Amino acid sequence: MNEDIKTFTISIYTENNIGLLNRISAIFQRRHINIESLTTSQSEIEGVNRFVIVVNITESQARKIIGQFEKQVEVIRAYYHKDEDTIYTESCMFKIKSALLFEEPQIQNIIKESNARIVTVNKEFFVLEKSGRRNEIESLRRDLNVFGIMQFVRAGRIAVTKDEMKITEMLLAFNNQ
Repeated sequence: MNEDIKTFTISIYTENNIGLLNRISAIFQRRHINIESLTTSQSEIEGVNRFVIVVNITESQARKIIGQFEKQVEVIRAYYHKDEDTIYTESCMFKIKSALLFEEPQIQNIIKESNARIVTVNKEFFVLEKSGRRNEIESLRRDLNVFGIMQFVRAGRIAVTKDEMKITEMLLAFNNQ
């Protein structure tokens, strides 16, 4: 039975231990799965971290990977979600020559139309920040590429689920042990 490959957001709630990132990435590596995006931060409970990982895989692969994550001692709980089950965004920054801001009126229109925000301006360069879906960021990158981008960086996806996950109660119980 052939399953369709879809984009999944995997959330892993963990203790904050050295070496865990290496073991998590090894699970993907063993299965020849490329990580499209990885973000880690503190979760809603102090002392518990959350990994948000974006991968393109089948749903059966997602289920198997979640099972592998939950075998790790430091992993409290792992979940996978389809795009339509999450609210997500990405952020990026562009560094561009300042002269273009004043010499190319089209740049100001691109910034305004894309809802990007100027973070800083000096004599040599200005920095734009844009948050949104990956296609919005890529569209802005294509538009600005014509003028020359000095630097570009995109952060990984951050996401919350549309449905309640009940993880907070589980994490509170974990924290009170």
